Amino acid sequence: MIYCLGMTFNDDAKYSGQGVRKSGRRTGLAVGGGGLGLVAIVLLSQLLGVDLTGLLGGGSAGGSSEGETTALTGCYTGADANEDVECRVGLTRDSLEGYWAEQAPAMGIPYISPNIRLFIDGVDTACGAATSAVGPFYCPADKLIYLDTAFYDTLRTDFGATAGPLAQLYVVGHEWGHHIQNLAGTFSTADTSQTGPTSDAVRVEVQADCFAGAWLGSAAETTDADGTRLLEPITDTQITDALNAASAIGDDRIQEKTQGQVNPETWTHGSSEMRQRWFQTGYTNGAEACDTFAVADAEL
Repeated sequence: MIYCLGMTFNDDAKYSGQGVRKSGRRTGLAVGGGGLGLVAIVLLSQLLGVDLTGLLGGGSAGGSSEGETTALTGCYTGADANEDVECRVGLTRDSLEGYWAEQAPAMGIPYISPNIRLFIDGVDTACGAATSAVGPFYCPADKLIYLDTAFYDTLRTDFGATAGPLAQLYVVGHEWGHHIQNLAGTFSTADTSQTGPTSDAVRVEVQADCFAGAWLGSAAETTDADGTRLLEPITDTQITDALNAASAIGDDRIQEKTQGQVNPETWTHGSSEMRQRWFQTGYTNGAEACDTFAVADAEL
């Protein structure tokens, strides 16, 4: 499918074939309780203003990694990525890897590559079991990014986002940003038990937005193994698309849509304005400008 917002990847760029696996279809999955899986559900419930804790079942606290996976098929070039959403994730991974393999060490962060797991309906992880209801997420325990690409349709139908190609890249870049935070030790020092506009939970999320923006600000320079640029130059229209996605999943906008009122004291991801602003900060100024924990409350 070709989106009206235009191409993103260079048609001639080659996909490495690395780092992305697909899980088989899972339906009717009861989400396992305990551990980070429980925390993710609780935080998501706060974000959406909807009680999702009923999704939690009686699974073990630690969970387990999904066993049967396959590599992406039919994904070879940027042209494939411009046509197919799963191939787009594959080349997005290559671009993110190319950027962060250099950027993270430059920031003093020892770098380890994450992998991406595509799934349908539900998946088992080292953080517990999860259904597609939780949206894209990163599991620190197994250093995997989990994504059901149907989330992009949800962005359009439920949240009113354009969810074009660059917005889809932003979503993956945000979760990769959580991986960088994990490597940097942010998760072990941040107190995510509190909520609100200036809480550590929000600072973690808007920093991931900033990291996604920083990558996209340099993404046009990332190349495949032959030195061919992976992405076409990013247009203003595409940036608007990415900002539209960031706005659509702001705490205030989601609460207004689902509850009819905004309750800042329960925010866990930041307002639409905050998410867009920090994305733009990273896009314009790079990853070094993304220390959301160093800014005063009034500047967050």
